[in-house]
Amino acid sequence: MSLNEKIASIEVYLAGTKAKGNFADSTRNVGTVGFVVVEIKTDAGRSGVGVTYHEVGGEAVRQLIKLDFAHRLIGRSPLETEALYEETFHYIRGVGRKGLAFCAYSAVDIALWDLKGQMLGLPLYRLLGGVKNVLPVYASGGWTSYSRDELVAEAENMVRRGYGKIKIKVGVEGGRNPNEDLRRVRAVRDAVGPGVGIMLDANNAWTAATAVRFANRVKELDIMFLEEPVFADDIPGLARYKAGTDLPLATGEHEYTRYGVRDLIVAGAVDILQVDIARCGGFTEMLRIAAMSQAWNLSLAPHGMEHMHMHLLAAVPNGLFLERLFMFEEVADSVFSNPPVPVNGALTLPETPGHGMVLKEEVRKG
Repeated sequence: MSLNEKIASIEVYLAGTKAKGNFADSTRNVGTVGFVVVEIKTDAGRSGVGVTYHEVGGEAVRQLIKLDFAHRLIGRSPLETEALYEETFHYIRGVGRKGLAFCAYSAVDIALWDLKGQMLGLPLYRLLGGVKNVLPVYASGGWTSYSRDELVAEAENMVRRGYGKIKIKVGVEGGRNPNEDLRRVRAVRDAVGPGVGIMLDANNAWTAATAVRFANRVKELDIMFLEEPVFADDIPGLARYKAGTDLPLATGEHEYTRYGVRDLIVAGAVDILQVDIARCGGFTEMLRIAAMSQAWNLSLAPHGMEHMHMHLLAAVPNGLFLERLFMFEEVADSVFSNPPVPVNGALTLPETPGHGMVLKEEVRKG
């Protein structure tokens, strides 16, 4: 084992495809599904991989990493994750405390942690102090662009595939028809039965007043939580939602640092934190956020990216479950040669050093 390895090169690849299906939520249509893939190689020939999203701005993320990040990291040790995070945070502070710049560094940080695990010969969940190697996963889809019959069919398919917990979208017609949302959720509940957990995602659709009214009507269907009922940056609106209903509030996927999460928590505007490691700053920042969530006795249920989140969730005591977004299944299979697949709603973590995800050669050929 050598701990003296240095970063020798950084490559960035775009892996994506046009969305195959009618994917729209309450506020946007999904046209592209993909990953920005970062590969960091050391002078010992080791390779670490990180990813972020390639739906909007993937080329900008790639250029930012290649032109502005790479020269600052080459020659440094992959073990210096804290120092590199702080230096990069202040380097991009004028252009990137949220958004694409932070997505870019998130992918870099994930790759650095992958290298750390490899250099130390440990899977990341063990390096982070965890012992669990099997985690619960829920299925996620059920778009507002689906007809009621299509929505029910997807929910039934989720259950057939072994998932005991599922998430579907609400906010049809751009959030203008909560009564139809209620009918759609009731149809899903009738189809899957009382034993299946149902979560709802409104994708920023409503005002707080509309969200409260909907929540207090739909909760009779035994709903686990309502996600992002109002605009993600409307923290006062999220707090008003929480004051008006006891249906738990899930949010946080659009917060990019611990500071945004702090504001959610202090405002009393979250029950279940859904921060995304591919946006918030990678493992380095996610560990700080996990500690904050524990201090306030909140549950942590990261947004999407189950293969990037699995090791962290296995190591934190308040980790709730992983989210498997059905629309990303094909992309994950095209990027990684060995992505673990949930069986009966449970994901078994790889025991190989690092995060254990192996990049396909076709991605490098791009």
